[in-house]
Formats: sequence, structure tokens, C-alpha cells
Amino acid sequence: MTFYDREAELGGLREAFDADGHDFFVVYGRRRVGKTELLKEFCRDEPHVYYLAAQESETRQLEKFVEGVANHFGDRTPRIGGWDEAFEYLGEKVETGRVVIAIDEFPYLVDANESILSYLQAFVDERLAGTDSMLVLCGSSVGVMESEVLGHRSPLYGRRTGQIDLEPFSFAEARAVIRYDVAEAVRSYAITGGTPMYLTLFDYGDTLAENVLERVLSPTAVLYSEPEFLLRTELRNPARYMSILEAIATGHTTPNEIAGATGVDSGPLSKYLQTLRRLRLVGREVPVTASAKKSKRSVYEVADEFLRFWFRYVEPNRSGIAEAPARVFEDTIEPDLPNHVSATFETICREAVWAGVRSGDVERYASVGRWWYGEDEIDLVALSPKNDRILFGECKWTAEPVGRSLADDLRDKADRVRWGPADRDERFVLFSKSGFTDGLAADVGDDWRLFDLDDVEQMLGAEPSKSS
Repeated sequence: MTFYDREAELGGLREAFDADGHDFFVVYGRRRVGKTELLKEFCRDEPHVYYLAAQESETRQLEKFVEGVANHFGDRTPRIGGWDEAFEYLGEKVETGRVVIAIDEFPYLVDANESILSYLQAFVDERLAGTDSMLVLCGSSVGVMESEVLGHRSPLYGRRTGQIDLEPFSFAEARAVIRYDVAEAVRSYAITGGTPMYLTLFDYGDTLAENVLERVLSPTAVLYSEPEFLLRTELRNPARYMSILEAIATGHTTPNEIAGATGVDSGPLSKYLQTLRRLRLVGREVPVTASAKKSKRSVYEVADEFLRFWFRYVEPNRSGIAEAPARVFEDTIEPDLPNHVSATFETICREAVWAGVRSGDVERYASVGRWWYGEDEIDLVALSPKNDRILFGECKWTAEPVGRSLADDLRDKADRVRWGPADRDERFVLFSKSGFTDGLAADVGDDWRLFDLDDVEQMLGAEPSKSS
């Protein structure tokens, strides 16, 4: 897979390794976000031992690890009786020269023998410290990495010198991969999301429809069964989790709605949702003006665009897809796709506001999110408590230009948002796929800003890659 972006993360690893003294980095994140590619790119020009753990016997894992260390240092592979001896041997070697030790899919080693955490503690404290070498532990099981490696009860707690929580690409970052015009790029991103593997499976010389048919709806395609694979990798009994994800993806977002759609009682449902959140497959959201800990107005969302697309369109239609995928796409998916893309467009617009804050093109705000209460909902609300400033925005993925009625409706809803003092500083913004009616900019006043798709792309500072 081609390596894209990750300049900040790659720069952080290189800067740490180039500095004096030892380093112990922890790299983690959801499956498919590019952790292995990041490690390989970093190690490519550095002296390194790269070891990819696997779900196999502890004896074989130990043998392969020691073989890798011996090969790098030009040794004949020694006889090693356990992980304590393996790290003792490694400790002797790191003292002889500067080297990166990268252990990928580290949770597999923990599953085989939890004592490895204590052996690594001794290695870091007694051998790695005082050298110019680096240890990198990498893993896709976010729960294991956060509890067993980073958690305060871990033998390794407090020893890391750096960590990278690798996230999927934002739209601006994914734009380097998606070689469509901006409107089609938004539609494509709404399907693949920012997961590097999914992005790079699409052929951007084909139309978006061709990509969906050949690389998502074909039963032989990797993406056709990818969500099932992910869940079976992480969970012993994924069926109930799949029904919950499908319910959320099809619009049942409150706990009561999810319970009604799945038949799962509220008690067990809470545990299922907690697990899905820990796996970063589901996110919990509250109105931006509310407290995340105290608010009872929470809703849940599928946290990945591709999974949201798959559970909305693929899972409910698998029988039809097996018989006539083109018909399912033309009759079911394509007509409804604007509704799916509209939620992604809202996310991209919020991303654009943050980009504007960073560049100085937009006033400073401390938080950006959505707001809702009862029947009222506002796509974008940004808060600046320091200045008693609030920004209200709507994001419209429609075929027609946005007109005065939407602006009037937004101002009416803004009056019902309880936040800040009575004389708060109110600003307004409209984002529109299809632009705006003539004269709207002059009608709404100086406290309004209007952005079309080209404006959004300019705010994000993202130009599509021209390379093949």
C-alpha cells in the first residue's frame, strides 16, 4: 500500500530517534488506519528490528522474535528459554549500537503471556535507558494498549516517552488520495471514510458508481465482508453488535430507539455500546452546549463512514446484492445516497471551521459541534466562552442553491439556544453544495458568511494529488 501523509507522526518518531537518549513509543489505533505502514516507513531508513506478532504458539513467537534480533546483529540464533532471556539478549545488543526495536500487534504477545509486560519493564529500566535506541510497541486492540501498556496498573506505566494514537484521515488528509473533483470527493469520502486501506482500494480512474459496484458490492471484494471480519477479530459473538450497528446506521440513534430496533434491553445494551465505543466503532455525542458527562440528550453514531455506509446499505440488502448488485445500487443506494452524504458533509464543514480557526480566517472558538433540543436541530454550533461568542451554521448537501428561508430559519432556531449572556456575540455561517441564491450575501448582513464547496476546499487547504 502506498504511504500517504502522516507527516506529523513520522516527524515525531524521527525527531525522537535523532535526539540523544533512549525512547519508548506506543503506537495504537483502530485496525486498517495505517499503523504498520507508519512503522515500516519510519524504520525504512533506520537500523531496526521489526517483529510482527501473530496468533500462534508462544514458543514459535519467541523463536521468531529472537531470530529477528540475531539476524539484525549478525549473530547465530541463540537458544532462549523464555521472554525474560529474550529481552536480556536484546538488552545486550542495544547497548552495542543505536537501533529501533518495533514490535507490531503487541497485544498478541500479551495474550500469550502477560508476564511479558514485566519483562519489558525490566528491559526498559535496566537496558534501554542509557542507550540511544528506541522501543516501539504497536497494537490494533485499543483496549489492550490503553489498559495493559498505557494504564496506571501496567508495569510499563510512566515509562513511555511518547505515544501516537493514530486516527483515520480527515477529509483534508484523504483528499491527497481521492482524485475526484470536490463534490465527487465528498461523496467518495462518505463511502470509504478516512481509513487508508479503504481509500486506496478505490480506483479513482473509475467512476464512483463503478468503484462501489466492483469494490464494495461484489461478494468477492475485500470491502464486501470487511465489517464482519473486523467484528469477528475483536469479538467472540459479533451478531448482536452487528444488529446494533445496523440500527444506528439506519437512523436509530438514541438508546431507546436502538433498544426498540434490536430488542436488546437497556441494561445489556449499555454494555454493548460501551464495548463498541471502546473499539472506536461507535461514538457518543451530546449537544455542544451540554456537558458530556451530565447530559441525558446523548445520541450514538457509527464512528466510521465506511461502516456507516455498509450497515446502512450492504447488510440490509445482502440477498439482493448476491443476485443483482447493479439493481440494488441503482434502485436503493444511489437514490438515497444524498441523505447519507449530508451527514458526512456536516462533519467536513465542522472540519473546515477548525481549519479556519487555525489559519485565522475564522474567529477563535473553543468547541465545535451540533446542537439539538426537541424538534430543533442546528448542524453546526461553535462556542467561544472567553468572548461570549457563538457561531450558528447550517450545512446543506442539496441540488438547489440555498436561499433566504434557510437563513431566516437558522436565526429563529438560534434564539432558542440557551448559552451565554443575553448580549452574546452571535455569528452565522451557511455551507452549501450548490451555492446560494442571487443577492443572499447582501441580504443577510455582516454577521453572516457563506461558503460553497470551492470555499470549503480552500479553507481546508487540500489539493487533490495529481500523481498516479
